[in-house]
Amino acid sequence: MKLYYSPKACSLADHIALQEAGAKFELERVNPATKRTASGRDFNDINPKGCVPVIEMDDGSLLTENVAILDWIAAQFPKLGVPGEMGRTRLIEALTFISTELHHSFRHLLDAKSEEEEAQAKAGIRIRFRWISGTFKGHYLFDDHPSVADFYLFVMLLWAERFDVNVPTRLTTFKELMRSRAAVSVALAVEAA
Repeated sequence: MKLYYSPKACSLADHIALQEAGAKFELERVNPATKRTASGRDFNDINPKGCVPVIEMDDGSLLTENVAILDWIAAQFPKLGVPGEMGRTRLIEALTFISTELHHSFRHLLDAKSEEEEAQAKAGIRIRFRWISGTFKGHYLFDDHPSVADFYLFVMLLWAERFDVNVPTRLTTFKELMRSRAAVSVALAVEAA
């Protein structure tokens, strides 16, 4: 299995999840500006959507879209899922909120053409972070064990840090807890290289 990723992109969540699971996988960096992989391939030939993450399975089949990939990882490695009758549904609910409400909201920030638009975008992001900070069931979103949704939320918090978006103290504590995990340290170090 191979994960196509770009440093600082949402694909970091998948990278962390695979590290946390102890999965055997390869990595291939994608330059988002040139759409070339580290091995020189045209990334658009791999994923015509032009964006990471992409997982290439051992049989050559591809899986795209962060929510789908993280759901697949949780299915393969149940310790990264959410137990119980409604567990998978609650996990998809959290992943969808992070993807559509948080991740997408950063696009408004990147597209802001004035200080006023930037301030409005940051205010919207802060509202969404406040909401999700109130949903924690333990140290992590669902209990005292991380799920794939925690890894995605962590990446969004790194983006908030990068774009100077203030978040609730609960999420700052969570971000530091995540940074202390070995899988997170490994993934961050690899992607920084």
